[in-house]
Amino acid sequence: MLTEKQFELLKYIHQRITENGISPSYDEMKVAVNLHSKSGIHRLINALEERGYIRRLPNRARALEILKHPFDNIESNINYNKSTMPLDKHETMNDTFVEIPIMGNIAAGSPISAIQEKIDNIHLPKGMLGNHEHYALKIRGDSMIESGIFDGDTVIVKKCQTAQNGDIIVALVDGEEATLKRFRKKGDSIALEPSNKSYETKIYSSDRIKIQGCLVNLIRNYH
Repeated sequence: MLTEKQFELLKYIHQRITENGISPSYDEMKVAVNLHSKSGIHRLINALEERGYIRRLPNRARALEILKHPFDNIESNINYNKSTMPLDKHETMNDTFVEIPIMGNIAAGSPISAIQEKIDNIHLPKGMLGNHEHYALKIRGDSMIESGIFDGDTVIVKKCQTAQNGDIIVALVDGEEATLKRFRKKGDSIALEPSNKSYETKIYSSDRIKIQGCLVNLIRNYH
């Protein structure tokens, strides 16, 4: 998974190498992706190299090689069909991808502070999503590991205010803390169930819980 800035820089490097046969300078990259320092570009280059998208050629200045096309290898372990990739020459990014905001961290453990403001964006194939509004959250904790959700994963959440029993939801507790748990409702009580035997199910009165969305997809990086 690439952040918006990583994706933007990778596209720019690919374009410049395709057009000129040489990668752009750090100053040119800085202007292209609207960063104020070369150190920011250095961090993006390191991230792209660590993820296997580029490599630096030894003993050559400004020498970068694209190992994976900017539109290749967006990975998800749920409901993603790679037959949609790569782009046809007549398609554009807007035809195939949708921008999803990353709204900070979500606890898969003890509840943490409520969802934060947007910290970044990711681009996902439209085929992964329906016609609803979505956002992404970074998982912190291990309370949902038996449902295949691990610390460091990114979950894609459909915005909604209701859920069915058994859905995995983003729950806002007492208007202050957010957690990712399985939803069960009986009468006026709501149970937030972990998927890890080390954690206990917690029961709340329904007026203490506000549903902020349901899990629809999950993205995992493999390094």
